[in-house]
Amino acid sequence: MRIVGAGSKAFLDPPHDPALIELRTSAHRGIVAYEPSELVVTARAGTPLAEIEALLAEQGQYLAFEPPHCGAGATLGGAVAAGLSGPARASVGALRDFVLGVHVLNGRGQYLEFGGQVMKNVAGYDLSRLYAGSLGSLGVLAQVSLKVLPLPPAEATLRFELPQAPALQQLARWRALPLPLNASCWVRDSTVAGAPEHLYVRLRGAAAAVAAACPQMLAEAPGERLDTATCAPDWQACREQTLPFFTQPPATAAADTTALALWRLSVAPTSAALDAPWPTLIEWHGGLRWVWAPLNQAVPLRAWAQAHGGHASLWRGPPGSGSAGLGPDSGAAALAALRFTPPAPALQAIHQRLKAEFDPHGLFNPGQWGWGL
Repeated sequence: MRIVGAGSKAFLDPPHDPALIELRTSAHRGIVAYEPSELVVTARAGTPLAEIEALLAEQGQYLAFEPPHCGAGATLGGAVAAGLSGPARASVGALRDFVLGVHVLNGRGQYLEFGGQVMKNVAGYDLSRLYAGSLGSLGVLAQVSLKVLPLPPAEATLRFELPQAPALQQLARWRALPLPLNASCWVRDSTVAGAPEHLYVRLRGAAAAVAAACPQMLAEAPGERLDTATCAPDWQACREQTLPFFTQPPATAAADTTALALWRLSVAPTSAALDAPWPTLIEWHGGLRWVWAPLNQAVPLRAWAQAHGGHASLWRGPPGSGSAGLGPDSGAAALAALRFTPPAPALQAIHQRLKAEFDPHGLFNPGQWGWGL
């Protein structure tokens, strides 16, 4: 069976057998429980993220990890299964850190309940968070309870004109200080020759903390404070990967016939700048590097990411490799093999044992993750 919510994260799927039964969860929707004073919302897996975010906004609350929708109709179940977090991930935590409980249907036909609807739950193994990023390989998510947070009372966005290496060094210094850092994005417009390199930093927190941090940071690096309302769509575009960096792949040199693919490198924030000529965008205070590079650079990119405490994933293939980068075409299988970094043998064995326990007959999303699950 192939589990599908709204299909907004379908680009993460490997090529699949068209004979697979499609199990759609989008009809299993609705808010089950929401008590603003408890900072917890529980909803069925097919509930649109937009519906949940609108409900929370009415009470001055939000999903602090800013899950990317990646398309219209994105569902809660799809967000948890994909395990993706937005620009604030390095400051507030990942999606999995906000999962309090889940209801799932496993491959044995059992309806299981893990965790609960309270923040302090120490009963048994923390299996709820196991489903964050599992890509539907362990079962069908039916219901999820998430921790939510109050909207910050103040916000500001600062822009600095800094090359990549100095920007990373400055971010490392600011991370060590009691500043209300929330998100950051370093980028250079790769479509314009000689374009300036900019570091954007979003501050969120108490009004006094944000007001004090702005002049302090602007005194340490050349920059300016931007209008918060004007910047909001740009941060949203960063969250949804719709900034020009993502939507307009850089053109290769006339003599270079190698098309570029978009790579996602998750590394330690303290990692140095990647010594390569490829266009780069950096989030998570240095912890997430988006790089346009040829497919034949998979080995060196993964070696660099591993050496810096992380891993590299192929996010989008070159033009012509399918509508979503890894769509069905002659090279789809080869591209899918590049999607994720294979885990170490010991970790792979754990993955396989978990798969055998939760889905012993291999019913759900066969071939997901690309390493025999």
